[in-house]
Amino acid sequence: MTQTLIKNGRIVTATDDYTADILVRDGRIHTIGKDLDIPSVPQHDASGKLIFPGGVDVHVHMETPMGGDVYTCDTFETGTRSAAFGGTTTIIDFAQQNYGETPKKALDRRLAAAEPQCCIDYGFHSILVEATPEALSEIPDLINQDGVSSFKMYMAYPGVLMVDDAAIFKTMRKAGIHGGMVNLHAENGTVIQVLIEEALEQGNPSPKHHALPRPSILEGEATHRVIRLAELAEVPVYMVHLSAKEALDAVVEARDRGIPAFAETCPHYLFLTKEEYDRPDFDPAKFVMTPPLRNHECQHALWRGLRFDDLQIVATDHCPFCFNENLYGINKSKQLGKDDFSKIPNGAPGVELRLTLLYDGGVKAGKINLNRFVQVVSTAPAKMFGLFPRKGTIAVGSDADLVIFDPDTRHTISAEAHHSNVDYSLFEGREVTGKVEKVFLRGQLIVEGDRWLGSAGMGQYQKRSASGRIMS
Repeated sequence: MTQTLIKNGRIVTATDDYTADILVRDGRIHTIGKDLDIPSVPQHDASGKLIFPGGVDVHVHMETPMGGDVYTCDTFETGTRSAAFGGTTTIIDFAQQNYGETPKKALDRRLAAAEPQCCIDYGFHSILVEATPEALSEIPDLINQDGVSSFKMYMAYPGVLMVDDAAIFKTMRKAGIHGGMVNLHAENGTVIQVLIEEALEQGNPSPKHHALPRPSILEGEATHRVIRLAELAEVPVYMVHLSAKEALDAVVEARDRGIPAFAETCPHYLFLTKEEYDRPDFDPAKFVMTPPLRNHECQHALWRGLRFDDLQIVATDHCPFCFNENLYGINKSKQLGKDDFSKIPNGAPGVELRLTLLYDGGVKAGKINLNRFVQVVSTAPAKMFGLFPRKGTIAVGSDADLVIFDPDTRHTISAEAHHSNVDYSLFEGREVTGKVEKVFLRGQLIVEGDRWLGSAGMGQYQKRSASGRIMS
């Protein structure tokens, strides 16, 4: 029997805020109480500190193939270690079906890569690029046996990942019957492709033109359309990386009518705007992600959506590529699109910064309170994707995934200090208040200040129950 005692911390969950001690036994929370005194048990003093449930990031891309020989630059090991230093103890990545492949085979391939490497607990969404009868026939077993209850589909990237409305509708009905949910990358991909081709024909190959062919109205249109499909299929639907006011308006309208439409946003949409694309030379390539950064009006709408629960989750969409070529080669670098913005690998880093950014720019700035902060980074993700109450809360019987957080430490964000493979930060030089001090994964101390105490392969695969069904 292994035990750990955490003393005198201010425990904050999505609903509670109080000071107490936590006794961890064999990886789970055994007792929460005042003045616990257990001789010979290792103790950690959390006086003056906040204790949060470990973060749950439901949108990451570790060592992910992006077509051809292009891959994200973080491995499962480096990416999950980086997540741990940021206070995230569970991720959900993606198992992408290749054309001609079944989703079950894709899951097996990703599990084989993740198991020996992951430093924190992990699960997978299934990405479907073909809704063939064979692929659809595997959905019940994926949900009920493999614990994969969410299926991502793309309305963008024609000829690469994009599926049509019929495929989305068929997948919604099949998954919904068995407790699954479809997650959508909602942009009108065919119209965007026309605009990209026009921009290049007009001699605009630089990265600052990335955002122009992806206007917010096309995210709004696709979001409205897919919500209508979900309404017809009578299933919940979830929008990934929502960035546009028009898209949020569609979600709000649906929720006002009682439709179970849910959405996440990301820190870069909450704290950065399209002005980053005005940087000189190739520097805007650092901010080439999809959807692109939006204007201040969209940013204001997103914060309002977080406050009023029209947006349920803040995930990172950690999809890292190096800015420079000389670290891991051209196929893991933004330099791949040096002469053509449409070839710049889409994605940006962020898995290590989510809690600190949201605490500093959300809680300290008075935009959300502490309980709401825990809700959007831990509890709601766990509930939305079938991990609660094992994950996402501090309660007797839950996994002892715990973050001791110093609310007063000021520090400056820099790529030199983070633990990802990527060589830049979207938030380089930003001064923030609040820092992760210690992280426990199932009761084991894995992060202490700048020291890494965990190991590759200690993360456990998490089979998930129904998605999109439990949010109260």
